[in-house]
Amino acid sequence: MVPALKYRLIEIPGRCDGRGALHFAQEPQHIPFVVRRIFYLHNLVPGTGRGGHAHRRQHQFLVMVAGSARITVDNGRLREEVRLDDPGLALYCPPMLWLDLNDFSSDAVCLVLTSDVYDEADYIRDAAEFRRLTADG
Repeated sequence: MVPALKYRLIEIPGRCDGRGALHFAQEPQHIPFVVRRIFYLHNLVPGTGRGGHAHRRQHQFLVMVAGSARITVDNGRLREEVRLDDPGLALYCPPMLWLDLNDFSSDAVCLVLTSDVYDEADYIRDAAEFRRLTADG
């Protein structure tokens, strides 16, 4: 039996009025982990891909605050594509999912919240190693 992908799309509440829109997310109601780091991708060169790795322990919460992108989520046996193009929708990914981010629109800004500080040892950057680690899984 192929294990299901364990990512989730999470609605981020928002309010709109004559001044514009505001979206908010907080732990634990929307973000299923304590946030220890944030970063964002922007001014991306057309055709650029990001990601191309998995995390051993870190959780991630991705929000396209502007524009759009295609994210391929892979658990080592099953792959699915998710299109993020709404700042009111986040992609939550627990550890041991390989993510490839592609097809960014010219105005794309992708905010990423993670469950821990940067640690190179947490990254799996070799696809063959990732497949070996998830083979029993």
